[in-house]
Amino acid sequence: MTARLEQSTPLSDYTRHLEFEVEGAGKFGFVPGQWLSLKHNKPDGEEITRAYSIASPPEGNRFALCLNRVQDGFMSNYLCDLEVGTEIEGQGPFGNFILRPPLRDTLLIATGTGIAPFRSMLHWLLAEPGRHQNKQFWLLFGSRTEKDIYYHKEFLQLAAGHQNFDYLPTLSRGDANWRGLRGYVQEHVPGIVAGRADMHAYICGLDKMVRANRELLKRLGWDRKAILYEKYD
Repeated sequence: MTARLEQSTPLSDYTRHLEFEVEGAGKFGFVPGQWLSLKHNKPDGEEITRAYSIASPPEGNRFALCLNRVQDGFMSNYLCDLEVGTEIEGQGPFGNFILRPPLRDTLLIATGTGIAPFRSMLHWLLAEPGRHQNKQFWLLFGSRTEKDIYYHKEFLQLAAGHQNFDYLPTLSRGDANWRGLRGYVQEHVPGIVAGRADMHAYICGLDKMVRANRELLKRLGWDRKAILYEKYD
């Protein structure tokens, strides 16, 4: 696969939203939640390959990524500095972090760029009633400060337009003006599931957060098969 960068938009001081077009493809097929493997050569000739979740729903021959700059990370900084029109090589899609049938009421838990696969899933699900089947969806999105909430206005608009979607951003270091949830994501899970264990949960982010929420849900009586996760470290 060869993809050309069409748009690069800052989401924060160290995070960017990148939109690519796959060359020579009328349609680029993938399932929301999957990831791509991108590669590039360092100046010394060493080939670097990294995996990134797709942050957009299937749409023609395009896909988007949500990337953090990693200190001393070659690939993340290369992609964040990429100029529009530049091409990059890759493979995919890959991965099984996808919505499992039959669809249930669903809790999505993310921190940081772990929001990427959920942006893909939610835009796809909520685009047509036959996809979401009027099931209830909660997006619990943890960030440090308000400026770190990626796609904030976008999710607010989705929630405003769909009664079966609740958007719940929570800040661990919110300032005095923040009127939403505070603390870590796992602190709010019991209140959302309200004693239920007949739902699905999808968790995406760093290992410590993923592990904390998996263990919490199992203590709440959830079957481990109803808890799907993807770790970014």
